[in-house]
Amino acid sequence: MNTSSNKPSIALINPGELQRQLALLPTDDATASLEEIMEWLDACQLGEVSGNARFQIARLLDGAAQPHVRTLTEEYLRTARLPKIRENQLWTLLYGVWDGIARQYEICIEHGKRREKGADMARAQLPLVVTRAIAAWGQAIQWKGFRYSPVDKDCWARLGAAYLLAESEGFAEKTLQMHAERGGITSPFDEYLRILIFHVSSLDCLPPQEIELADRLIAHVQTEFVFSAERSPQSVWWLDAAKAMPPTRLTDAAQTPAPTLRFFHPGEARARLKMLEQEIEYSNVIPARLGLETEESTQSLLAAIHHLAACWTPAPPQRQHARYRVKHQMVVLPGFINAFIVVSPEFGGKSAGLPQETWIADNVSQGGFGAIVKEIKGDWLGVGALLAMQPGGEGNWLVGLVRRYQRVSEQEAQVGIETLSRRVTGIDVGPRASPLPPSTPALWLQDDDPRGDIRFVLPLNTFAAGESLEFTYGSRRIALTPVKRLEQGSDYEIAAYRAAIIATPKA
Repeated sequence: MNTSSNKPSIALINPGELQRQLALLPTDDATASLEEIMEWLDACQLGEVSGNARFQIARLLDGAAQPHVRTLTEEYLRTARLPKIRENQLWTLLYGVWDGIARQYEICIEHGKRREKGADMARAQLPLVVTRAIAAWGQAIQWKGFRYSPVDKDCWARLGAAYLLAESEGFAEKTLQMHAERGGITSPFDEYLRILIFHVSSLDCLPPQEIELADRLIAHVQTEFVFSAERSPQSVWWLDAAKAMPPTRLTDAAQTPAPTLRFFHPGEARARLKMLEQEIEYSNVIPARLGLETEESTQSLLAAIHHLAACWTPAPPQRQHARYRVKHQMVVLPGFINAFIVVSPEFGGKSAGLPQETWIADNVSQGGFGAIVKEIKGDWLGVGALLAMQPGGEGNWLVGLVRRYQRVSEQEAQVGIETLSRRVTGIDVGPRASPLPPSTPALWLQDDDPRGDIRFVLPLNTFAAGESLEFTYGSRRIALTPVKRLEQGSDYEIAAYRAAIIATPKA
């Protein structure tokens, strides 16, 4: 909605008038402000504007958007259990703004390339325009990643064209300050390489918060990457910057020689990540030099570091178990409580009345399943989601976690599921030696070797390092000494305990 009586198309004719209108945007309503900026971006996309005026307009809209983008990004990434309708609203708005900004700068680039009268300012500002365009596309690609959606091929062509222009004009590695209010020195090369690394790092198996952390880590160590027009024995990935293609792992197949081929590898980046990992594990403190907010957990940061280090090996990560093609239906139940109900003896494995879904398992291994979700029904599905599965729609219930999630369309997705255990039972646990009977539901993962640590899935915030638990199984009372919390999701945590029998049946 517009805060003024002027329509966006009128305000856009005059950059001075636009600046006045932007000053009227509400500072306490980021959504309304970005919606109005989006209207102006759409109007400018359709309007006839001179090269110099368009550059001023794009810069004004970009600058005005930044504080509101940061506010809504924080809401999207940091709000626990964000309602689905709000999540969709935020994603659509933030992705649309970044895509709109990138397209405005793309038009400015075309004006700047032409040596026509009236394009002098646009040409003088070409290094800044190209850098901002590439960075905006990078943000749009990141938002695609938050939703696990594929990147349009034409986006790679646009990115490559902008970068190759920077190379041909001699300013690819020219450093500049992109946004005065945010600080930071960058270049077209830096922004382009960051996007390429982001894409090849297989971030579709991380939750959105860790995807953002991975992007920050990439920016921190990307100077160690080696990017070249020449293939070397160390090269890991390649692309043709002039084509609508993403970067991909290098194979032994010969690439047709072309001046636009580019090759890159991690160099010393992986070693720097491992050193950072050791530093954080030793101190349990996030180094200030990373520039991360204090609320970031070391656990999430270490998970992102571990993932990137695994992806940046010269050889692609190998699957632990062989996969076999299948094609059968699989009944799925979302969340901890539903899983507890169907694996608890008192309910007899019945799922009647529960919100079950039917997926298509298309491959299976000892470690889990790959499945196709034809209809995304709720807001629970995502990386880290806990689920109960019944392959074939009958037999024992298994418990697993979604480890990889990729949208094929708005309603269809492909998921990779790790099976936590094929033998699971629901039990009630409680504090050790408490006068009250155990009443906290838990999933006992019975595949574990009872001579070592055994794992339990518990409600969120149940595990405490200094608190022992106990439960009754059959006629035995079993004590659980806490070992460590292994991971957690939106409604559960997985913890390891050492078990000991404290009471046995009388003879």
